[in-house]
This record gives sequence, structure tokens and C-alpha cells, in this order.
Amino acid sequence: MAYFDAASSEPLHPQAREALLAAIDVGWADPARLYGQARRAHLLLEQARTEVAEALGARPDEVSFTSSGTQAVHLGVLGTLHGRRRTGRHLVTSAVEHSSVLHAGGVHERDGGTVETVGVDLTGRVDLDTFAAAVGRPGTALACLQTANHEVGTLQPVAEAAAACRAHGVPLLVDAAQTAGRMPIPPGWSVLTASAHKWGGPAGVGVLVVRKGTRFRSFLPEDERERRRVPGFENVPGIVAAAAALRAMAAEAAQEQARISELVGKIRETLPKVVEDVEVIGDPDDRAPHIVTFSCLYVDGEALLTELDKAGFAVSSGSSCTASTLRPSHVLEAMGVLTHGNVRVSLPRGVSAAEVDRFLAVLPEMVRRIRQDAGVA
Repeated sequence: MAYFDAASSEPLHPQAREALLAAIDVGWADPARLYGQARRAHLLLEQARTEVAEALGARPDEVSFTSSGTQAVHLGVLGTLHGRRRTGRHLVTSAVEHSSVLHAGGVHERDGGTVETVGVDLTGRVDLDTFAAAVGRPGTALACLQTANHEVGTLQPVAEAAAACRAHGVPLLVDAAQTAGRMPIPPGWSVLTASAHKWGGPAGVGVLVVRKGTRFRSFLPEDERERRRVPGFENVPGIVAAAAALRAMAAEAAQEQARISELVGKIRETLPKVVEDVEVIGDPDDRAPHIVTFSCLYVDGEALLTELDKAGFAVSSGSSCTASTLRPSHVLEAMGVLTHGNVRVSLPRGVSAAEVDRFLAVLPEMVRRIRQDAGVA
């Protein structure tokens, strides 16, 4: 099986596996206690915190660990809004943020707050002038902008948006799930979230970083763990493995992500030549290195994913359009691009050029056959 779904979950990095197995044996005790095993677990936890902070460009005391990237987003959005209630109750997001951001915004609205959603262009990039104007509205408490879109890979102008936020005294929450460990984090953010299984760490570990000076107050019952930001017992072995994977991915990034980006570029260039009526989506150049998304006219997306699975390719769809929901992806809708017959290919570390060549070789016939079966070939 050629695994092409790294944007959903990167395979566990070998160094993460090694660190996880070692930490299971020595990092199982409660790091908040004072006896020997607990002190050992505490040292492991704090060493991992230091390594993650260094990789993300933060201070160790700004880093908290969560149970997932989604929980990190929920805590980051709602905790920052809660901490800045006296400033105002207005939230600004882009139209293509991850659903976790949009769902947190929905909670905020139901609690009496307001949300302003800024549109994007055909590549999926937010309109910077509109974003800056939205941030400048009186009562704006928080703005949210991802580093790169999870469905189409387009990079967002985070540094420029952060400058606009800073000019108006508004913190910027950056969802770095798709780029942490793969690309440098743009400067200027106040709150950052990420997810370990996206960079080759184990599932069940997220990261929430809150810069010093950013007003933050958890909306959950108070807990003494993780700087009072995240309740519950820390998953020390998982956190240690997550730090090992992030350190390893970052060390490999310059060479490996450049190689992967070339393979993605080959897919982007070849597809329109070998498949008729295909739309390759997202920015061709200013993008995350590992993601390419395309849509095939007159093709059922689920049928294409199923055929690719039979041929030995694990891919996903950037669209949630299924027979049961008939609801296309909010990202593709916001971009105004073709939403049906949609496939997201996201390449993991170690992917071979031969696997990509085989994918490009089998795809045209699959598309032709599905169209023929639908009576449109």
C-alpha cells in the first residue's frame, strides 16, 4: 500500500517509536508527585517541553500539552476569548480554517459573541486587506489564521496578518498543524496550536502555546496541570515521543520536504496532461510541501477513492461530499472551485518517486472507467 494521506496522519517516525517504548517503561508515574519515579517522569516531561518549545520558536513555560490538536484549538480560541472578554467579544477567522476553529467560533456565537469570516481567493489565500480591516474593528478580541490549508496546502500570509493584528493590539492564533516540523513557523503569533500525529508523533498529543503577555483564561474548571491551561493527567510517554518526532522531522525538513515538494510539483504538472477535465486546486508555488488536491469533473469522489484503495493507494478527499450528506467541503466552497470528484494526495516522509509514478500511471484509466460507467465518457 502506498500511503498518501500524511495530511491526516503522518506515519510514526522511527525515533518517536524508540522514544515511546523507552518512556513507557520509565515515564509512567505522576509527574506532579515527589518520589523517585515521579521525578523521573517530570524530568522527561520538561525535557520534551523544552525541545518542542525550541522547535516552535517559543519559551518552555509558554508550551502546554493537550490530548489532541483539536483540543488545543478549542482551548486556544475559547481560552483567549475568555481572557479578553473586557476588550470585546468579536472573533475574526478566515473562511478556510479547520473545522475545529469554526466549531469553537460557533460556541462563542451561541454564548453571545460575534464572528466575522474573511473570504479567500481561488487559491485559498485569505484577502489580507479585508482581514486587516476586520481585525481593526472595535471590540475584536482574537483573530485566527492557519499557516497552511489542510485541504489544498495553500500557505497563508501569517506574518503580514500578525503585523496587522499587532497594530490593533489583537492577538493572533495560528493553527500550524500542517506545517509544524515541515516548515519554519512565521513570526508574530500570540497563540499557536499543533498536533503531534501530523509530524510523525503518536496520536493523542497536541500542543498549545500561549505567548507571555497574552491574556488567557481557561473556560474549563481550573486544574493545576499544564500551567492551568489544560486539565488532566499528562501523557508523558506520548509527549516524549512527540518531541522526538518533531526534533527528527525538523532536522530532516530542509532535504526531505524539498524532495517531497518536487514530487508534489510533478503531480500538479502531470495531471492536467493525462486526465481530461481535471482542476488542480491551491497555489502552485506558495504551498505546504506535501499536499496536492485535484477535482475531476463527472467523477464521484467516493468511487475514485475506492478504486485507488483497490489499486493500493491510501488517499483522502478534501471534500466531505458523500451520498449521505451531499455537503461539499467548506474550504472548496469558500474558494469557489470544483467540489466533486475531489482527491487530496499528501505525501509522507520516505515516499518514493516510483510510488508517485505508479499513481500517475493508473489514475487516468480509473477516471475514464468511472466516467464511462456514469455515462459521461
